[in-house]
Amino acid sequence: MGSQEPTTDFSLTATQEQAWIEVIHKMDETYADLLHYQVELESKNAALEEAQQFITSIEAAMTDVLIVCDFQGRIQRVNTALERIVGKTSAELLNQPFQSLFTQECLPLVNSFQQKIRATAIHDCEITLQGVHEPVPLAMNCTSRTDARGRIEGMVLIGRPVGELRKAFGALHQAHEELQHAQQQLVSSEKMAALGRLVAGVAHELNNPISFVYANMHAMQRYASRIREYLDNLHSGKPAAELHALRQQLRIDHILKDMDSLVSGTVEGAERVSDIVRDLRSFSSSQTDKTVRFDLLHVLETSVRWVVKGSRMEVIIVYDLPDELWLEGIPGQIQQVIINLVQNALDAMRACAKPRLYIIGRLEGNEAVLSIHDEGTGIASENLVRVFDPFFTTKPIGQGTGLGLSISYGIIAEHGGKLLVRNHPNGGAEFTVRLPLNPSPPAPHPAASGVVPQGARGAREDHR
Repeated sequence: MGSQEPTTDFSLTATQEQAWIEVIHKMDETYADLLHYQVELESKNAALEEAQQFITSIEAAMTDVLIVCDFQGRIQRVNTALERIVGKTSAELLNQPFQSLFTQECLPLVNSFQQKIRATAIHDCEITLQGVHEPVPLAMNCTSRTDARGRIEGMVLIGRPVGELRKAFGALHQAHEELQHAQQQLVSSEKMAALGRLVAGVAHELNNPISFVYANMHAMQRYASRIREYLDNLHSGKPAAELHALRQQLRIDHILKDMDSLVSGTVEGAERVSDIVRDLRSFSSSQTDKTVRFDLLHVLETSVRWVVKGSRMEVIIVYDLPDELWLEGIPGQIQQVIINLVQNALDAMRACAKPRLYIIGRLEGNEAVLSIHDEGTGIASENLVRVFDPFFTTKPIGQGTGLGLSISYGIIAEHGGKLLVRNHPNGGAEFTVRLPLNPSPPAPHPAASGVVPQGARGAREDHR
């Protein structure tokens, strides 16, 4: 008989078959998870690369210096701006102490950064980098860098080359100086234009005292010839009777009595001329930076008198003023403001048959308040918000530059005050100047003499 081959039974029980099916399912799930994780990992890796490229591009574009260190002060990252200044690459600087980037004299300050940033950030600290060709000053900011749990891992230093800041500041300073120069030129040109309009009024002001002095000197000249004749006869030894008759004939006693009044009148006229010239010089002076104590009412009445006489208008000035209003400021500039306001008020009343100008001064707390109200047609409502704009004017071409009110507004603002405008309830426009008051009475100032009327001002009318 032949031999019989052994047989193998590959049949599985139901339990075994179910176990294999579960294993295959788990393998499928694991494979699916691996595919999902791989896709997610590739996506995050792409995002990370994109973020890295974005950060690198920002660092390369930065003009400010960037230094990232660990807490031991070893350099971990720098940007292109720093590489250009120090002449080294990031690879050469990696793990080097950040102090090696700075000049020797800055080391005490730089070494303190690691301790200081524990408490607060460091702002605008000026230190100097060792540049390739020369030291480069920086305005440096330094802050701490923390991990996810808030523990300090290191620090970040960002510095801007001070040279750029100095250039920018220099350009800004130059632009500011040019603007100030242009402003001064505008103020001066407007002041000279106002002075031109005041020439007639100033000439009239000067004419009265000069005429008085001129008449007195003519009388003094005649008196001098009579006294000389009498003295010649006296020294020639003539008899007393002839001298007495000659004294009566030449009216020597009358001359001696009249001499004092002639001299005092002449001195008074000369002082009046001196006051006018001083006021005029104060107004036209270009020395606009001298702050002095002055009586606002002296400046006010001088300005009003000049403008009204120069305008050749028959106008009634109604004053309601205290005895004095002492301020600290530049009287020539305040005078320019008042001249502009009064001139505008008179221009607005050219068509009035009997124009009146109301000028009211008062104290309100620690402010001097001066209101100038005309009886013109007022200001159109749409123009009330524009009257202080440069070059805005409603006057015909050639009769106004549009700078007077704009410059006046700036002058009052520089004195710490306000210039306001409104249409008065009784008609016409009203401009109000509010200036901070110095309440302490100053010592007599020579610029305040000669113009203030005698006695209390109070309410009164001037017919000019």
